[in-house]
Amino acid sequence: MQNELNAKEAAHAKAVREMFAGIAGRYDLLNHLLSVNIDKRWRRKVSNALRDILDRPDAVVLDVACGTGDLSIELNRNSQAQIIGTDFCRPMLEFAKSKSESEPHPIPYIEGDALDLPFDDNRFDAVTIAFGLRNLAKVDGGLAELHRILKPGGKLAILEFSSPVVPGFGRLFNFYFSYILPRIGGAVSGSRGAYEYLPDSVSKFPNQKKLVAMMKDTGFEEVRFQNLTGGIAALHLGTKA
Repeated sequence: MQNELNAKEAAHAKAVREMFAGIAGRYDLLNHLLSVNIDKRWRRKVSNALRDILDRPDAVVLDVACGTGDLSIELNRNSQAQIIGTDFCRPMLEFAKSKSESEPHPIPYIEGDALDLPFDDNRFDAVTIAFGLRNLAKVDGGLAELHRILKPGGKLAILEFSSPVVPGFGRLFNFYFSYILPRIGGAVSGSRGAYEYLPDSVSKFPNQKKLVAMMKDTGFEEVRFQNLTGGIAALHLGTKA
């Protein structure tokens, strides 16, 4: 049974890696186009939430599932901390590296799987993951790994699509997400399947309160969340005891 589960998880990871590798060249364009640039505002929320750590010259912050580096770069702006990005999709990391060349403070990018990160225990003052947790074969396993690499007292910030909370807005958003977005994304990227995967993965991801419960079960304290744009996305924060 365990071998069968491991095989399924490996197959899931391989499929997700190949999917993102196939759309890496159009990923940024589509993110900003399909979200009408709201995603940039969401990433600034993450940076603001971690400002006390980012202002510390001795702090080290890891951006997990960093993709093409948008959040890593946002965290690096006006930051005294060392920012590191990691992702398991090499083509995405190559774009992240090229985008970061003009940054005043270098951002190291390290290839790594969010379920088995190549870092020691208790290593980071803060860890972020934006739109990556739902792509993992095991969400609880991902939370455990993020908890492992945080220092005691370190903060975790999760930015992820969530469940709209404004009456009537949810149905409108779900229609756009399920029918309009895949058509536009497929036409621009050449991979409609990747943008059909997006609403499917979001529908299976825990809602705001369930994710809070999972974070607490993992060992995080002071867990809280903030709905963004009516709950289209949510920012969850927690501290390692």
